[in-house]
Amino acid sequence: MAEQRPGLGFLIYFTAAFTLGLYFTFAAVQGDYGVFRRAEIEAETQALRAELASLQAEVDRMENLTRRLSDRYLDLDLLDEQAREVLGMVRSNEIIIQ
Repeated sequence: MAEQRPGLGFLIYFTAAFTLGLYFTFAAVQGDYGVFRRAEIEAETQALRAELASLQAEVDRMENLTRRLSDRYLDLDLLDEQAREVLGMVRSNEIIIQ
């Protein structure tokens, strides 16, 4: 009895299947929609959410200052502070520390 060797077709089929498996594994990890890209997108999302929260806090602060200087509600202390800052004036009883 002669030893039966696998045919050439089987070897080509196995090589093609193995190559496709490697390709799809690589694409699942490194591709445009892969695991690494998803991690990048999630990190970018967290950074953008933090920036949004920071900007929203700044907008809230500016809205508060604007409301406090509006015609309906005038904060005289804030108006005095802003006027002295813009004009560069100080009261006689104030001490300036730089």
